[in-house]
Amino acid sequence: MSKYDNFDDLLDYAENLLAAARKAGADSADALAVRHRALSASCRMGKCEEIERAEGDDVGLRVFVGRRQAIVSDNRGRREAAGELAERAVAMARAAPEDPYCGLADPELLARDWQVPDILDGREGDADQLAAAALACEEAGLGVSGITNSGGASASWSVGGMALATSSGFRGAYAGSGFSISCSLVAGEGTAMERDYDHESRTHFADLPGPAAIGGKAGQRTVRRLGARKLASCQMPVLFEPRVAASLVGHFLGAISGAAIARKTSFLRNDLGKQVLARGIDIFDDPARPRGLRSHPFDGEGVAARPLQLCRDGVVESWLLDSASARELGLASTGHARRGISGPPSPGASNVHLGAGKASPAQLMRDAGRALLVTDLIGQGVNLVSGDYSRGAAGFLIENGEIAHAVSEITIAGHLRDMFAGLVAADDLEFNRAVNAPTLMVERMTIAGR
Repeated sequence: MSKYDNFDDLLDYAENLLAAARKAGADSADALAVRHRALSASCRMGKCEEIERAEGDDVGLRVFVGRRQAIVSDNRGRREAAGELAERAVAMARAAPEDPYCGLADPELLARDWQVPDILDGREGDADQLAAAALACEEAGLGVSGITNSGGASASWSVGGMALATSSGFRGAYAGSGFSISCSLVAGEGTAMERDYDHESRTHFADLPGPAAIGGKAGQRTVRRLGARKLASCQMPVLFEPRVAASLVGHFLGAISGAAIARKTSFLRNDLGKQVLARGIDIFDDPARPRGLRSHPFDGEGVAARPLQLCRDGVVESWLLDSASARELGLASTGHARRGISGPPSPGASNVHLGAGKASPAQLMRDAGRALLVTDLIGQGVNLVSGDYSRGAAGFLIENGEIAHAVSEITIAGHLRDMFAGLVAADDLEFNRAVNAPTLMVERMTIAGR
């Protein structure tokens, strides 16, 4: 057992908060305690510039008085403040407006027996080792021919966990760790300069690619952008490489969030059980994935976490639901409540992936003939209420199925409903992020250029 596995003190504090809440007059309550430890090192041009360490215990108490709720939080770890926090929370709840959908999770859905996924590495963060990793990463990137400057490199370690107790009888805790290395580089001179990066995160140090590999990849990605040109405005197929393809999955997740569905602020609000994505497209959420970046045994309300298929052969199979959004929609929670110490739960996904297709990215490019390969997206021009999509982009022009030259200063636009319906997945799926997707091709989008 790692020393970070023991949350008995946090669970005891959560129980004290619940007792104080009952004494102050709450009808029900839950208490969340979060412990975090982090260490990072950053460097630039061969010199270590900063070592940062952060640690703390934070707590949040949510109380219910009838159909009214309030939340208070404290980040000072003062165990003697439980009574003060509870009294403040109950007073706030009594003054709050009624919410017919608030309340603790259905007791029948609470996790009873669970296994914590393999997300905790017992390795302790070391400042000297992190600094050495950051320096080695940058050195490898600077060694790539054509690289002229560095935006810096960093390496970090973190460990954190949560303890949750509810007045309905749930009591549980788990911890996870994280290791990451990143590097940002510049190629070219003057107005012809280009920037790119690489970043990798894992729950276990042994799974993290070597610093030199990350830096080298950052350098190669940066150099290949040299000579970028604008495109004339047109319409053509658009391919999204995996790093940016995940954003399309993210838009789908936002559109099936129970909160957005209940508020009628999603363009997919009437599409449960309907064909929305192209046939052959499957999307899965798996909170139990070993070493997954968002793996967990139960959600932010204590509901048991379970794998869920969100899209099957292009058909929307489920919304992402916490207890409040589920009640408003007349459904049951899917175990997707996410929360912090200072706000109520809201729906959110865990480890998500869009299933791999059968064709290679090269085959998709050959099939497209003339197309745009997007490697970087800029801005936030996505409206999940209407489904309108417009974002700045950079990447490469594909001609005759081959990369012709780099492209920048363009905008790609369309409607998410049309984009989803014309989606084609390649076979290069890898599981290295919280949201994973292979190369994806949209059959036709509008390109705004010169």
